[in-house]
Amino acid sequence: MKVLLCVLGLIALASARPELDDTTIVNWDVKQRQMFILKLLNNILQPCMYKDIEEIGKNFKIEDNVQLYGKQDVVKTFLSRTKEGFLPRGEVFTLHVDRQLKEVVTLFHMLYYAKDFATFIKTACWMRFYVNEGMFVYALTIAVRHRDDCKGIILPPPYEIYPYYFVRGDVIQKAYWLKMKKGLLDRKLCDFYGIKKTDKDVYIIDENVFDKRVWLNDEDRLRYFTEDIDLNTYYYYFHIDYPFWMKDDVTTVKWMDRRWEMTLYVYQQILARYYLERLSNGLGEIPLLSWNKPIRKGYWPWLKLHNGLELPARWNDHIVVKDDNIKIVKLIQDYEKIINDAIIKGFVEINGKRFELTEPKHIENLGKLIYGAVYKNDMDRTRVEAYRYMLILMKAVVGLNTRASDKWFVAPSVLDSYQTALRDPVFYQLQKRLCYLFMLFKMRLPSYTHEELYFPGVKIDNIVVDKLVTYFDDYLMDITNAVTFTEDELKKTKSDMTFLVRKRRLNHREFKMTFDIMSDKAVDCVVRVFLGPKEDNFGRLIDINTNRVNFVELDTFLYKLNTGKNTIIRNSYDMHNLVRDRVLMTDFWKKIDTITDIKDLWWKDFKNWHTGFPTRLVLPKGTTGGMKFLLYVIVTPLKMVDNMDITMLDDKRKDRVMDWRSTVLLDKMPLGFPLDRTIDVAKFFTPNMKFVDVMIFHKSQVCDMKTRWDKYVLRNYDMFDRAVEDRYLTDVDINMKNDRDVNVFDL
Repeated sequence: MKVLLCVLGLIALASARPELDDTTIVNWDVKQRQMFILKLLNNILQPCMYKDIEEIGKNFKIEDNVQLYGKQDVVKTFLSRTKEGFLPRGEVFTLHVDRQLKEVVTLFHMLYYAKDFATFIKTACWMRFYVNEGMFVYALTIAVRHRDDCKGIILPPPYEIYPYYFVRGDVIQKAYWLKMKKGLLDRKLCDFYGIKKTDKDVYIIDENVFDKRVWLNDEDRLRYFTEDIDLNTYYYYFHIDYPFWMKDDVTTVKWMDRRWEMTLYVYQQILARYYLERLSNGLGEIPLLSWNKPIRKGYWPWLKLHNGLELPARWNDHIVVKDDNIKIVKLIQDYEKIINDAIIKGFVEINGKRFELTEPKHIENLGKLIYGAVYKNDMDRTRVEAYRYMLILMKAVVGLNTRASDKWFVAPSVLDSYQTALRDPVFYQLQKRLCYLFMLFKMRLPSYTHEELYFPGVKIDNIVVDKLVTYFDDYLMDITNAVTFTEDELKKTKSDMTFLVRKRRLNHREFKMTFDIMSDKAVDCVVRVFLGPKEDNFGRLIDINTNRVNFVELDTFLYKLNTGKNTIIRNSYDMHNLVRDRVLMTDFWKKIDTITDIKDLWWKDFKNWHTGFPTRLVLPKGTTGGMKFLLYVIVTPLKMVDNMDITMLDDKRKDRVMDWRSTVLLDKMPLGFPLDRTIDVAKFFTPNMKFVDVMIFHKSQVCDMKTRWDKYVLRNYDMFDRAVEDRYLTDVDINMKNDRDVNVFDL
């Protein structure tokens, strides 16, 4: 994320007047608030470049303004921790160290409980100067997502704020090398190192996902998926919206009363999507993590952080239980046994409170037990964790035990950051172990009856799906913030050199699905569409009860059926909660400067910006000759959640700032319905549902990033200079509809 001098000169913001009074800040419109948040998050590893932020941050005294915060005990806790000392600037931040978790939660509370936007901004400016960079970004990000006066503010993608978690260390090293040489290139070595300088003085560096030097085993075939920047951004933003440590009294959003069900479901969906990708690459079931056996498949991340620390590799046949972590493993096993017994028994008592686990609504209790923490009933006393966050403990064991680090210095693994956790194959093995508890709970519930599944008078007559084709394309990611600015560049608030990384990504040709639905009445309904495997990696048909947890929710939407035949057409880019390629922040600065009302961008360019699953990854890769999958569609009557304004779903409302992570949260049925429970085959099949066979073809092309290591050939760098209407096309011979106004490279 890079801020252009010409843009800043045109912005009528606080930068034009260093002294800002509270009234001015509170009265800012969304555009002004947006610009200030962008400046706070720009180039966070460098000294602050903006005079207005510097004036506010250095002059604001929190201890003299305790009355500006909604909870006085929060300020007292913060001031107490300030005397003890927070994590120093420059150190690596991770949630999985108890001290750092408590510190960053304190920072979030200071931002969240600020009484007005002016106090919020002053507190953020103070933190920008005196708080660890990673902690500041994390606390500010969550505060922006949860404060009412920050609705509509677009956050920069995490891979532009801190590129070190998303780009290999050798690529960033090349960028530093170019910066030190002031852009001087040895043309003979450019092809070898994968570097190209465009006519616009932009340096593009290849990150070769096919570089087998970092491969340790066959799991590395999936790096294009597990290391995808948009997939990891999706997981990071999900955690931002549903932090495991956030107490229920902080959450104010209506549908957060299903936060733990949503957490369990998202993890199950990530596992299912990963399994589909494994099948596409000839791999079988996700191995189940065992504490008593070595982890056969290792992982070498090749990531280096801003302070030079490399994220450690885990070699093949890694032994889990050792002398220094045997107590933690014993604690995890005890926790798992307590939860397992509680599910079978139907309840558990903790801190004098009974948690029932017998009815569908009790899934919230289960999610809190697995991924959250349970506290004492007496809120006036110190809250004591009965369940130390089990996921953190598991990651501490598998991730080389960062909990044993000293007071400040931390050497985290990829599992210790939400921006990188999906990269490691062991993450999915660990989550599969936890998801077993979720599935055990569902198995204890009765199967859906024929009446619960049947929709009287409604029948799915026909389903037609376009040919499904996947391929690899290119994407340019801005890593300019990973390279240190010079003194002159800090004064100009812009870098003289722009560095982009060219990544190879999975994509698919646009397709549509057509549903013919017959109805004998006009009625509101919910249409759910799932995609799952038909055969395992050996070509054997998978039993439906074994297979139901492998289905991915492709699309879910509300629809008003008319009497007679209803033809519904759903395009792949309009499916539920998908996000297209995110706009580069350099382009965002230009866009926001040319408009008067930022609401014009919400429903067009920034739809599902924070919540969306990447459109490109809707389909698994498939195979060249075509791979068999099952499409499952079910139409059910809408059972709307009480007191919900359905007009909020209107995408064309320019005042709509709410991005919906799941449309089905508006429906009272459980997430994943009806595949979430054991299927009674004799009662399951009804006219309002249908299974359809589909084939997914992968179109393989000659990949210059792959052949470069043999022939030292680089092609298609001219994608940077293409016209706007052509920029989404890549070096593939597939006729695609252009995705306008996305990823514009016109620096």
